Amino acid sequence: MFEQAKDKVDEAIGAGQEQFGKATRSPEHEVKGKVRQQLARGSYAVDDFVDTVKQQTKSAPLASLAVAAGIGFVLAKVIGRK
Repeated sequence: MFEQAKDKVDEAIGAGQEQFGKATRSPEHEVKGKVRQQLARGSYAVDDFVDTVKQQTKSAPLASLAVAAGIGFVLAKVIGRK
């Protein structure tokens, strides 16, 4: 929960930095603000995905175990080939 709040704050700071760059005609600040916004949005999406996976794992542990075993098997086959 704290991470999501931090991401929202970073997104707002990025928006402010982008506007500052536009106001001062500084492409460097403008780009840094855009990048900071996108990183915060990406981090927020990853945190949301992780929370969803945790909830699904708690609600259906056997299905989650079967999926993890299947992924491990496929990765072992792909990586094990020479």
